[in-house]
Amino acid sequence: MPDQRSTGGTMSAAQPPQPVDAAANRRRWQAVGVGLVAAFMTLLDVSIVNVAVPSIDRALHASPSDLQWILSGYALTFGLALVPAGRFGDARGRRNAFVFGIALFTLTSALAGLAPSPTWLVITRLLQGAAAGIVNPQVIGLIQQLFRGPERARPFGLLGATIGISTAVGPLLGGLLIAIGGEEHGWRWVFFVNVPVGVLAVILGWRLLPGRPAGQPGWRQLDPVGVLLLGVGVVLVLLPLVQEQQWRTPWKWALIPVGLAVLVAFGFWERRYARQHQPLFDLRLFSLRSYTLGSLIALVYFGGFTAIFFIFTLFLQMGLGYSALVAGLAITPFALGSAAAAVLGGRIVNRIGRPLVAIGLLTIVVGLAATVVALRLAPDDPAPWVTAGPLLVAGIGSGLVIAPNQTITLADVPVAQAGSGAGMLQTGQRIGAAAGIAAVGSVFFSSLADSRGNWTTSFERSLLLATGIIALALVCALVDILRTRRQKT
Repeated sequence: MPDQRSTGGTMSAAQPPQPVDAAANRRRWQAVGVGLVAAFMTLLDVSIVNVAVPSIDRALHASPSDLQWILSGYALTFGLALVPAGRFGDARGRRNAFVFGIALFTLTSALAGLAPSPTWLVITRLLQGAAAGIVNPQVIGLIQQLFRGPERARPFGLLGATIGISTAVGPLLGGLLIAIGGEEHGWRWVFFVNVPVGVLAVILGWRLLPGRPAGQPGWRQLDPVGVLLLGVGVVLVLLPLVQEQQWRTPWKWALIPVGLAVLVAFGFWERRYARQHQPLFDLRLFSLRSYTLGSLIALVYFGGFTAIFFIFTLFLQMGLGYSALVAGLAITPFALGSAAAAVLGGRIVNRIGRPLVAIGLLTIVVGLAATVVALRLAPDDPAPWVTAGPLLVAGIGSGLVIAPNQTITLADVPVAQAGSGAGMLQTGQRIGAAAGIAAVGSVFFSSLADSRGNWTTSFERSLLLATGIIALALVCALVDILRTRRQKT
C-alpha cells in the first residue's frame, strides 16, 4: 500500500501522469464520457421517481407499502451491490462489469415502464437498483485506471458535476416527463427515457472502455463469505432507515446494532482472508488518512445533502400545492450552481486540497441558513422565487465538496483496488443518505403534527437539521486541516 500522505494542504502527485498521445487521450475521454452518461442515468433514478409517486398511485392503485418500496428499494439494492461489483470490476475487467450493469439497468427500466401491477414495479426497481450499483464503481475505477495523479482532478470534477446535477434535476425532469406524457401514463416515461440512452451506452461502452490489461490475473475466488457478510450487514443497517415511515414498531431500530455487529464480523473476516487471498475490500485502505477522512466526510455530507431535496419537494408539492414541474424548477438553481462549481473545483483541488472542501461545506451551511431566513422575511412571496438565490449559493458550495472530496479521498488508492475502494466510499454515501432522509424526514413530519399542519415551520426545522448535519462534515474537514498543519510545524 502507498504511504499515508497529508490531505490538509496541496495534494501530492504520487502517480505523475505519463505522456499520452492524441488518439489515446481522445479515446480515454470518450470512455469517461460514456461512463458519465451512465452515472447520470443511474443516479437520476434515485430522485426522479419521487415526483411520479402520485401518478403511480392512481394508475396502479399501489398501497403505501408498495410506494415506499418503489422509492426505497432502489436505494437499498444500489448500496448492496457497490462493493462486490467494484471488486468484480477490479478482478475481471471494468468493461465487462460496466456493460453487464448497463444492459441490466436498461432492461429493468423497460420492464418498470411496462409494469401492470405494484408488485411488478417493486421487483423491477430492486433489480434496477442492483444494476445501478454494478455500474457506478466501474466509472470511478475507470477514471483511476485511465488517469494518474493531478490529471484525475478534471474527470472527477465532471463526475462531481454529474452527481450534483442528477440528484437535483431529477424532480424537474420527472415533472417534465409527466407533464408531456399525462398524469395517467407520464410516470412510465420516467423509466422509458433510460432505454435508448442505455442501449447506446452498452454499444459505446463495449467499444470504448478498456478490457482487462494483458497479464492481469483474474482471481478465481471473489470472497463469497465477505460478500455475504457485507450484504447482510448493509441490509440490516439500511432497512430500518429506508422503512422508517412504514415500520412503526420501535423494534426496527434493533436491526442497526445487529447490522453493525455483522459489519464488524466482516472486518475480522477480511483481515483473516487477506492473509492468503485477495479480499473483497482491503482494510488497509483505512490506514490512508485521505481515504478514511474523505469517506467520513462523504457519509456525513450525503446525510444532509440528499435530505434537502426530499423535504423541499414535499414542502412545495404537498404543502404549497405547486406542480411537480414547478417543484423541479425550484431546485434548478442548486443544480446549476453545483454543476458550475464542480468543474471549477476539479481544476483547483490539486492546488488547494482539503481546505477547498471546507470552503464548500461552509458555503452550503451559509446558503441553507439563508434559505430559512429568506422564507421568514418574505412569508407571503412565492417560495420558489424566495429560495432561488440562497439555493444557488448552497449549490455552488456543493460543487466544491463532492468532486474535490472524491479526488482527495481516492488519490492514494491503488488502481487495482479502485473499484472496491470507490464502492465502499459510495456505500457510505448511500447509508448516509438513508440515515439523513430518515432523521430529517422524521423531524419534518413530527413538526408538521406539532404545528397543526404548518408546512413552512416544518420545512424550516427539518432544513436546519440538514444544515446541522452538513456542519458536522465541516467539522471533520477542519479537524483534518488542523491536524495536518500541526504535523507540518
